Amino acid sequence: MNITKNIHEWLFSLMPETTASIVEMVLIAVIYLAIFAVAGLYLVLLERRVAAWFQLRLGPNRVGYQGLLQTMADALKLVSKELTVTIKADKFLYNLAPYFVIVTALMALSLFPFSKEFQAFDINIGIFFLTAISSIGVIGILLAGWSSNNKFSLIGAMRSGVQTISYELSVGLSLLTMVVMTGSLQLSQIVEVQKSGWLIVQGHIPAIIAFCIYMVAGTAETNRAPFDLVEAESELGAGFHTEYSGMKFAYFFLAEFINMFIIAAIATTIFFGAYLSPFGITESIPLLGVFWFLAKTLALVFLMMWFRWTFPRLRIDQLLVLEWKYLLPLNLMNLILMALMVLLGLTIKF
Repeated sequence: MNITKNIHEWLFSLMPETTASIVEMVLIAVIYLAIFAVAGLYLVLLERRVAAWFQLRLGPNRVGYQGLLQTMADALKLVSKELTVTIKADKFLYNLAPYFVIVTALMALSLFPFSKEFQAFDINIGIFFLTAISSIGVIGILLAGWSSNNKFSLIGAMRSGVQTISYELSVGLSLLTMVVMTGSLQLSQIVEVQKSGWLIVQGHIPAIIAFCIYMVAGTAETNRAPFDLVEAESELGAGFHTEYSGMKFAYFFLAEFINMFIIAAIATTIFFGAYLSPFGITESIPLLGVFWFLAKTLALVFLMMWFRWTFPRLRIDQLLVLEWKYLLPLNLMNLILMALMVLLGLTIKF
C-alpha cells in the first residue's frame, strides 16, 4: 500500500468519484510541491555549510538559529526582486524555459519510494520514466540560453546540450547494468529484491563499477563542479541564466539542487536499498523508512558537494574525452560482465 492508495480510499469514502479524483490529485501535488520547496531551500543551506567547512570558515550563522533561516530570507529577497527581460528576447520562450526545468524535476521526484507507504507514482517502467523525464530538463536550459538573445547565455546552453547528451549515456548504461541484475524497471520491485542485501553488495564488482560511473556521470548531468562549464562564472557570467532575475532565476537555482537530490535518490534506490535499513531489517514504520532513505540520499549529496569543493573545473575537451574514451567503453564492458554474471548465477545472495 502506498500514499496514493491511502488518500484515494479516504477521499472516495467522503465524496463523489469525480470530485474525489480531482481533490486527490491536488492534495498529492501540494504535498510534493512542499517537499520540493523545503528540500531545495535546505539543500542550498547544506551546500553553503559544506563549502564553509571545506574552506575553514563559519558559513551562514545570522538569520535564525545557526543560520537555519538564511535561505528563507534569500528566497524572500528573490521573490521581491523585479522580473527583468531584455528587449530583443523571445519573451514567450524566455518565460517558458524555467517551468520546463522545475516541472521535470518535480515529476521525477514523485517516483521515489521514500518508505513502503510513501510513494506517489509507482509504475512498471520506473527507471525508464526517470531517465526519460530527466532528459527533458535540458530543453529548458536550451530555451533559456537561446531566447535570452545573449551570446554568453547561448554558449552556456549549447555546452549544456553537449554535456547532457554525452553523460546521459553513462547514467543510462549504469542503471541498465542493475536492471539486468534485477530483471525489473519498477522501483518498488527493485527495493523488494534488496531485502536480502543491497544491490551494490549482491552485484559484487560490476555493481560497484556501475555505482562509481553513475556518480561521476550524474554529477556531470546536474552541471555541477568540476563539470560546471554550463555556468562557468569566470567565462560566461552565469551561463544560460545570465539574463534571468527574481523568481525565474530562483527556479533555475532551486532546480539545480533538486536535480542533485534526484541523482542521489536514484542511487539510493537502485544501489542502497532505498528505505531499507543497513541492518537487513524491513522497516514497517513509515517515518523510520523515510529516515533511512533521506540519510543515505544526503550522504550521497554530501559526496557530490565534496566533488565541487575539491576538484577544479575541467576544460570542454577533457569533459568529452572522459565520457567518450573512458566512461562509455568501461560501462559497456561492465554491462556485458554483469550479464555474464547473471547468466552464470554468480551474483551474491544472502
